[in-house]
Amino acid sequence: MTATDIAPATTGERASPASPVRRRRRLRAVGPAVLFLVVAAAAWQLMAVLLDSVLVPGVGDVGGELVEIVLDGSFAEHLGITVLRVALGFALAFVVAVAVGIAMGRNEFAQRFFEPAVLLGLTIPGLVWALLCVIWFGIGLANPVIAVALASAPALVLTIYQGVRSVDPDLLEMAHVYRFSGTTRLRRLWLPALAPSLFAGARLGLSLGWKVIVLVEVFGMSSGVGYQLNNAFAAQNVAAVLAWTLLFAVVMAVLEYGVLQGLERRVGRWRKVVSV
Repeated sequence: MTATDIAPATTGERASPASPVRRRRRLRAVGPAVLFLVVAAAAWQLMAVLLDSVLVPGVGDVGGELVEIVLDGSFAEHLGITVLRVALGFALAFVVAVAVGIAMGRNEFAQRFFEPAVLLGLTIPGLVWALLCVIWFGIGLANPVIAVALASAPALVLTIYQGVRSVDPDLLEMAHVYRFSGTTRLRRLWLPALAPSLFAGARLGLSLGWKVIVLVEVFGMSSGVGYQLNNAFAAQNVAAVLAWTLLFAVVMAVLEYGVLQGLERRVGRWRKVVSV
């Protein structure tokens, strides 16, 4: 008997115990979310049956509208427009927030100078930003981009500022003693230390940006998901309103679970996981 005859059996013996373990882990990770969706759908269907009103469509009616929106191409078309607006606005907010957040964390004068603006930005509702940007910038691309940036930037600045303040002073002193270059400090010290704050701020900023972009598109745009929601509302088509809302939520879930969490795990691989 040769080594090649033994190898497949050995590989199979090693792979078989691991496969059920992976399946159980996936079930534990996905199971609660799936259960929540099933319970929510069942509760909605029960409410629709009990109320028996056109204002509360059943799960089947909402599902039919959802399929129609996806198949006729309107969802992909308007979603692409909305995603582009959010991406540009969030990118603008992120660049500004990183600079301002680090400055606030490293300099007391900068902290006191920008603090009122951050607090004011956190208290202003997204509806106000949407209305003001529609008045100021009309229906051009600047309107949704600046509205998203104004709504997202304060939360991003705050999380980055807190991340800078939480960096270990001993690490900063070590970098100073060993005369690390600015590039080395950025790659080896600041980015790893600020990664949790950056991802937390990205989640919060994106959620605020999604909410504001819908308001902007409802009030002052002729395209996008918010525009379609407004059309469905004007026609009193509650099933279409719910269908667009669900599709919007699916996109957010894909962004969170498929993009942000994957990047966060990849960036944080160097961290030691301590099990008690």
